Amino acid sequence: MKLENAIFEMAAGTSAQLPVSDMPEVVFAGRSNVGKSSLINKLLNRKSLARVSSKPGKTATINFYNLDGARLADLPGYGFAKVSASEKQRWAKLIDGYFSQERDLRLVVLLLDSRHAPSKDDLTMLNFLIEGEFPMVIVLTKIDKLKPTERKARLAAFPDELDVDFEHMLPFSAETGEGVEQLRDLILACMSE
Repeated sequence: MKLENAIFEMAAGTSAQLPVSDMPEVVFAGRSNVGKSSLINKLLNRKSLARVSSKPGKTATINFYNLDGARLADLPGYGFAKVSASEKQRWAKLIDGYFSQERDLRLVVLLLDSRHAPSKDDLTMLNFLIEGEFPMVIVLTKIDKLKPTERKARLAAFPDELDVDFEHMLPFSAETGEGVEQLRDLILACMSE
């Protein structure tokens, strides 16, 4: 399977619109503006397959990308997006609907901004994924924006801030490509299981 051959498959705005889970899936989750679309584009070696915006909350649907026998799912961001309460509620129902369906979910890629301690929403999502026993990797985005001493301090702080021990916590930069190959390898390995 070649990740570069991904094509946009569809966008689902409600649980009823979600595609049938007929192939392995990797899902990307994280707060608004954490860099999900930039990560997906870098991962797939594409410039603009996933739409990138400087305004939080632009991804309002679950966007699916077909990888010829596997699927990537990009969830709407949670957290501080300036959208109405009813729109946030719709997103929550959509995300809950996705995770509550019988899906061939191989990996959840939880993105956290490396520059900041995890937010309350990040910790809520993390606990949801742990309690649901979903296979997961934590990707620390925007690592290139930290100076070396800041980077060292943030990477040392994350395990205590998350209060969990993870086998996979991966620094990532959509700008420099740091972490891209390791994440590709993880995704390809879990898709072939």
